[in-house]
Amino acid sequence: MTITNRVLSRFALLTFCLALISGPVIAQEDEQDDQKTKQAQAVSKEFYDRISKAQEQIDADNPQEALQMLERLKSRKGNTEYEMQQVLNYLGFVYYNLERIDEAMAAYREMIAIPSIEPQIKKTTIYTMAQLSTMKEQYPQAISLLEEYFALETNPAPDNYILYAQNLYQESRYADMVKPIETAISEAERRETEVKEDWYVLLNFAYFQQENYAKVRDIQKILLVKWPKKRYWFSLAGAYTELGEDDNLMAAYDAAHTQGLLEKEAEFVTMAQLYMQHEVPYKAAVLMEREMEAGRVNKEAKNYRLLSQAWTLAAEDEKSIPALQEAARLSDDGELNLRLGNAHLNLGEYGECVAAIREGLRKGGIKSPDNAQISLGMCLYNQREYQDAITAFREAGKTQRSDRIARQWINVIESDLERNEQIRLAESAARRQMQELEERRRSAERI
Repeated sequence: MTITNRVLSRFALLTFCLALISGPVIAQEDEQDDQKTKQAQAVSKEFYDRISKAQEQIDADNPQEALQMLERLKSRKGNTEYEMQQVLNYLGFVYYNLERIDEAMAAYREMIAIPSIEPQIKKTTIYTMAQLSTMKEQYPQAISLLEEYFALETNPAPDNYILYAQNLYQESRYADMVKPIETAISEAERRETEVKEDWYVLLNFAYFQQENYAKVRDIQKILLVKWPKKRYWFSLAGAYTELGEDDNLMAAYDAAHTQGLLEKEAEFVTMAQLYMQHEVPYKAAVLMEREMEAGRVNKEAKNYRLLSQAWTLAAEDEKSIPALQEAARLSDDGELNLRLGNAHLNLGEYGECVAAIREGLRKGGIKSPDNAQISLGMCLYNQREYQDAITAFREAGKTQRSDRIARQWINVIESDLERNEQIRLAESAARRQMQELEERRRSAERI
C-alpha cells in the first residue's frame, strides 16, 4: 500500500519555520508589565540577526553551515523559551534535509516539551513528527503521535485522518481503519473539497479484510460511478460472488463485456460460463467462438468442450460438431468422443456416431461406460446392425443402472428381428405362390 502524504516537502517545512518568526518582535528594555505576553514571544536583536544568517545559509543550500550556526545558537546562554522554540524548529528542518531523521525527531520532541509553546505550533509539530515516523516506518510511534495530535486539534483536515488510517493499515488494524477514513470522506464533503479515489480504495481494503462484502459491494459501486475502471467491475463481481448475488454478478460481468473491458482468456471464459449458468447458452457459444477465432481464447480441449456444451444447450447440435471434434481430437480420454457421438446421434448421423463412440471406448476414461454402450447400441440399431447392437446393449446391461433399459432395447431388436423374419418368410411364401400361379398360367396356355 503506497503511503500518500508521507514526505513533507522542503518548502512546506521552511514555511513552517518562517511562520514562527513572522516579522521579528525585538524586545525593548522599557516595555511595561502589561506587555509580558508579547515579551514572552519576542526575540532579541542578537538572536534575530544570528538566526537570519542561519536562514541565509539554508536558502543558499548550505545545510552543514546552517547546522553549525544553529547548534551554537542553541547553546547560547539566556535564550528565552520562545527563542529556543524557533532554533529547535530550524534544527529539525535542517536535520530533515540532511536525512538525519532521528535527530530531526529529537529536535522536535525537545521543542514540543517547551512549556510556553503555542498550541497551534505544538499541534503542527506533532503532526510533522507523525509524518517523519511514517517515513521511518515506525508505525506504532506515528499512530501514537497522531492520536496526540487529534486530542489537540479540534478541526483536523481530511488528509490527517487518512494518514492515521494508513499507519493503522501497516499495523494490520483493519477494523480501526474504517472510522478515520469515513470521517475523512464526510469531512471533505462538508468542506466541499476533493474526496480522493485512494481513500475509497483504502476503505474498501479495510472492509475486505473483515470479509464485509456488503460494504465492499457498496464501495465498488461508488468507485465505478466516480472513477469507472476495469478493476472495479471485477472487484464488484467478486463481492457479488461472495454474497451469492448471482444475478448481479452476471449483470456486472455483462456490463464490463459490453464496455469492451474483457481482455484475458479467463475473463471471456468466465463470461461464457455465467451466460450458461443463466440459461443463455447461445450467447456463451457466440462469445467463445468469436474469441477463439480472434486468438484471445486458446484453441484447446477445455475451451472446445465449453463451446460444444454451449451449442448443445442452445439446441444447436450441428454447430456443436466441429467444436466437439476438435475437443475430442485434443483430449486423451474418451469422454468427449462420447459427447461427439451423442451429437451425431441427435442429428441422425449414425455412422459417424458409431465411429466416435467406438473411438471413445478405445481411449477409455469415460465416466459412464454403460451409457456409452447404450448410445452405441442405438446408433448400431438405426444402422440395422442388430447383432452388434445387441452386443452393445448386453455390455451396458452388466451394470444395474442400465440393465432395464438394455433389456428393453434387446427385446425391441429381437422383436424387430422376429418381425423381419416373419416378413421375410411371408415375402418368400408370396414369391413362391406367385411362381406357382405363373407356372399354372403358362401350362394352361400350352393346352
